[in-house]
Amino acid sequence: MLYSEVTPADKRAAFRARLASGDTLQLPGAFNPLSARLIQDKGFDGVYISGAVISADLGLPDIGLTTLTEVAQRAGQISRMTDLPSLVDADTGFGEPMNVARTVQTLEDAGVAGLHIEDQVNPKRCGHLDGKAVVDADTATKRIRAAADARRDPNLLIMARTDIRAIDGVAAAIDRAKQLVDAGADAIFPEAMATLDEFAAVRAAVDVPILANMTEFGKSELFTKQQLADVGINVIIYPVSLLRLAMGAAERGLDVLRAEGTLAPVVAEMQTRARLYELLDYEAYNAFDTNVFTFELPR
Repeated sequence: MLYSEVTPADKRAAFRARLASGDTLQLPGAFNPLSARLIQDKGFDGVYISGAVISADLGLPDIGLTTLTEVAQRAGQISRMTDLPSLVDADTGFGEPMNVARTVQTLEDAGVAGLHIEDQVNPKRCGHLDGKAVVDADTATKRIRAAADARRDPNLLIMARTDIRAIDGVAAAIDRAKQLVDAGADAIFPEAMATLDEFAAVRAAVDVPILANMTEFGKSELFTKQQLADVGINVIIYPVSLLRLAMGAAERGLDVLRAEGTLAPVVAEMQTRARLYELLDYEAYNAFDTNVFTFELPR
């Protein structure tokens, strides 16, 4: 009711098991706790918590302006709402090795099943924009080593993201991926791959799960789940998609309200009150409340 009945430890173990199964998992991005419940209700494999979405929700560009506290708070709010495992974007770890260690333990306490840390220079940029810069291999691997050493639950997934492909090409991305795995990464997120062949090349180079980022308006074509599964991708994220869909609908609705003075023409496009209450499990709250207020100690 208030919180998922599946413990964070059980979510992490389940996430590890699914990754080991060979299935290709789809993780839409939740922009708030309610959207995480919707993702679960629609039968997806997990929930992604995007740093770009958290930034946008705060009215900020995705250039490293959010703090660990803000990310952890939103990660905890989303993770408690769903039985699914959640994977959170931890940017560059919010600092260097000791900061990375604190980031890992803070996000672990927030209840996530996994997190990814990238090799960009601070302040970072959205992975599908130009003008990025990455740190050297020594700095990148120390971030991942710190993350792996800091976790207390061995099932917490430490994923390493590399943005080097956009700067130095696919060969450099493969070399960096191998270094990050050697440093302790449980999975690799090669950002801004342009083709299926590039994904396949990374897949062939490392023996850990690989993530594909299917963000709209980015560097990668929007490949289907089957296309990515065929080249060995284990996890697909759709980080900003639900926010874009929701904001697009909101903008169209406001245009109607401004033009016509009423939202009557678009009511049929809205989520109904009944559906909202279903997602919130409103009836369970009523039942709990009734049981408490009618409770009496035996005389």
